[in-house]
Amino acid sequence: MHELAKWDGFYVIVGSAAGALIGLQFVVMTLIAERPALRAGDAGAAFGTPTIVHFSAVLLLSALLHAPWPTITPAAVLCGLIGLGGAAYVIVVARRMRRQDVYQPEFEDWLFHLLLPLLAYLMLVLSSSAAVFHTRGALFGVGATALLLLFIGIHNAWDAVTYHVFVTRQKTSSEPRGDQTSGKDAL
Repeated sequence: MHELAKWDGFYVIVGSAAGALIGLQFVVMTLIAERPALRAGDAGAAFGTPTIVHFSAVLLLSALLHAPWPTITPAAVLCGLIGLGGAAYVIVVARRMRRQDVYQPEFEDWLFHLLLPLLAYLMLVLSSSAAVFHTRGALFGVGATALLLLFIGIHNAWDAVTYHVFVTRQKTSSEPRGDQTSGKDAL
């Protein structure tokens, strides 16, 4: 498909970045796991796992849109399904954020873990539904979604690391290992 072929370079860059960041996130989580806080699993499911899901969605979008589709329709359907799945997952994340008691979420947390991802996935659904009639505009919408999810993931990964280094580590350096009770992203 001619219009989709123009996006090859974009999705190679975005997909490569998402793949590399997934690997880096695994390295960071391994390092953080050496000194986990108690009940950190609840916080990890609410704050850490969505970062990997968003990076994975970007990687999946990049792979799907780099495939040699004969028409835009199959790619649009798959993008719409990713958008619907992502929106449903964000609702699960919201429930996990409210349920965990390791960390009290602030506005920034709700923005980057709930509102912006929901916006991105809904934008993906809308773009995919417009793809057959407005292919060029829809592709820009999918590209914007991929970049938004990538930047959300970068923000959330950085937030997790800085929280662990500046908050959790300071608390745990003065407490015995068994007394750790807090940590937003100290997985």
